[in-house]
Amino acid sequence: MTKHDNLIGGKWLPSNTYSENRNPSNTDEVVGLYAQGSVDDVDAAVAAARKAAPGWAAATPQVRHDLLEEVGRKLAERAEDYGRLLSREEGKTLAEGIGETMRAAQVFKFFAGEALRVTGDLQASVRPDIDVEVTREPVGVIGLITPWNFPIAIPAWKTAPALAYGNCVVLKPADLTPGCAHVIAGLLDECGCPPGVFNLVMGRGSVVGEAIVTHPDVDAVSFTGSVATGSHIAEVCGRLKRKCQLEMGGKNPMVVLDDADLDVAVSACLNGTFFSTGQRCTASSRLIVQAGIHDAFVEKLKAAMLALKVGDALDPATQIGPVVDEKQLSSNLAYVDLARKEGAKVIGGERLELDVPGYFQAPALFLETTNSMRINREEIFGPCGSVIKVADFEEAITVANDTEFGLSAGICTTSLKHARDFKRRVRAGMVMVNLPTAGVDFHVPFGGTRGSSFGPREQGRYAAEFFTTVKTSYLFAG
Repeated sequence: MTKHDNLIGGKWLPSNTYSENRNPSNTDEVVGLYAQGSVDDVDAAVAAARKAAPGWAAATPQVRHDLLEEVGRKLAERAEDYGRLLSREEGKTLAEGIGETMRAAQVFKFFAGEALRVTGDLQASVRPDIDVEVTREPVGVIGLITPWNFPIAIPAWKTAPALAYGNCVVLKPADLTPGCAHVIAGLLDECGCPPGVFNLVMGRGSVVGEAIVTHPDVDAVSFTGSVATGSHIAEVCGRLKRKCQLEMGGKNPMVVLDDADLDVAVSACLNGTFFSTGQRCTASSRLIVQAGIHDAFVEKLKAAMLALKVGDALDPATQIGPVVDEKQLSSNLAYVDLARKEGAKVIGGERLELDVPGYFQAPALFLETTNSMRINREEIFGPCGSVIKVADFEEAITVANDTEFGLSAGICTTSLKHARDFKRRVRAGMVMVNLPTAGVDFHVPFGGTRGSSFGPREQGRYAAEFFTTVKTSYLFAG
């Protein structure tokens, strides 16, 4: 069994312990053995990044561009192989795994271009004979902590802008899915990334993640994961007076109005609620349906959901892969039981036993629910969707906004008036009209409001707000 080491200071360093990365579609298969880093490994990685920081900050935009462009090219060339690895370690269908790998390639290529477009301002002073120049500079050493549900795309969309803007990186991927982050580390090393500019330390969040967050030589932390961990990171970074960027949970509403195209609404909700096994922070977990279309919508969505094929992620016929691990599956099943106890009518949601051992769950639809139920307040993070019946558009807006989260929101309607009003009034960072709440472009900002996000946006040109700091210079020539 191949052992995969940490990358620290340009060297692949072995660990005292390695963890098994198992395939959730077939738990008899070990994908690989991955290093379990220590606090000492984090110290060494941060020291390497700190040593490399002045040189990388001074590197020309062309140097940064060429590195990121080459990584993006190789990701695209090898997308099928890397997508297969992603599907084996996370459980996404092969089509989704390859698609996510291509997204990572696009991200690297986009930020290769952005490395050539770091701009500033030359402004007139209010005083005579003085020039004012506003420039953007790297923040320094950035700690990146990424989740298991997008194991190649999220490391890409944090790493690429960090490097494009001249920062050095210490990346800790999710312990459940280290393989894809190891791929990115390997490509950066293969493409000539200078030693220490990018460092990979795999391992437990309680050990490696905590060491990164509390390290005195880390200048900023970008995190995607749970609300509890994000809140802890915000407290630590506030105490240490360092920048942080947090992407956390969601309980995203999808409103379906009486005037919606029924086929469009069902397609958008089926995708947003159940695809990727519902393991997306942007998933449509609350389907808020107006009374006039409710019954027809429920019948058509139920039929479409029950027809979905659950199975091995690598099977071309599979539409819904496994849940990522036993812990997540147990949590999902507990919420299915809770739905029944709270009075919901439950369709599906049971654990499935297939030909090989794996974490398979039938998608679940909760009917006759209210927004006050726990199943509609707490993020489930599985293939579970709740239907909430409302009387009219105004009640739909009220219910949509009645949550502690605010990541993504959607509406299905043929009314331009209602679509326009919804976009303005819904409290969410991203709004979809006649589209799934999950599924975003790589060149525009990503993020939410309230309990979903904290700090500057990710992706697109807005990434510069987190990964750079602004300097204002005054010059008097005499």
